[in-house]
Amino acid sequence: MLRRTVLVLTIASFCCGCKNEPPDTRALDERAIREADGATLKAAQANDVNGAVANYTDDADWLPPNAPMVHGKTAIRAGWAKLMGNPGFTIDWQINKLEVARSGDLAYTVYTYQMALDGATGKPITDQGKDMAVWKKQSDGAWKMVADTFNSDLAVKSQAKTPETKHKTVKHRPRKRRNT
Repeated sequence: MLRRTVLVLTIASFCCGCKNEPPDTRALDERAIREADGATLKAAQANDVNGAVANYTDDADWLPPNAPMVHGKTAIRAGWAKLMGNPGFTIDWQINKLEVARSGDLAYTVYTYQMALDGATGKPITDQGKDMAVWKKQSDGAWKMVADTFNSDLAVKSQAKTPETKHKTVKHRPRKRRNT
């Protein structure tokens, strides 16, 4: 009986020590994200709105600078269409960092971008900045963005001048001390 108990405990300890960890697919996932991102960039450079938003989930959030958050692929498509509709629109970006979680279901990318478009006066406006996107692996194995935000490195120019204020000089008399 003692032998049997020792044997069962030994087998149980070996089985508990064996963990079936999923295989590390981070290198494959990183390659898939880079390919998906490259397709998005090519579409944006070709002014292909549908291609530019193809890698967003239906419930993704887009956080453009100096504007309200945009929720959902349909609204994101409208935002990209407005951006691409500007005369002289060009864009380029580069992934500077890509991290895939060990679990293989989430990743993030950090980018730098360069963008140009014609301003209201027809004069070209150039911008450069940074972007960060959160990617989630879908049930079919494809990677899609669930959140995307970008903002400029350039200083914001003041839109309105602050009115000068004139302060009246008021002389205050010192308080008299009371003897108590």
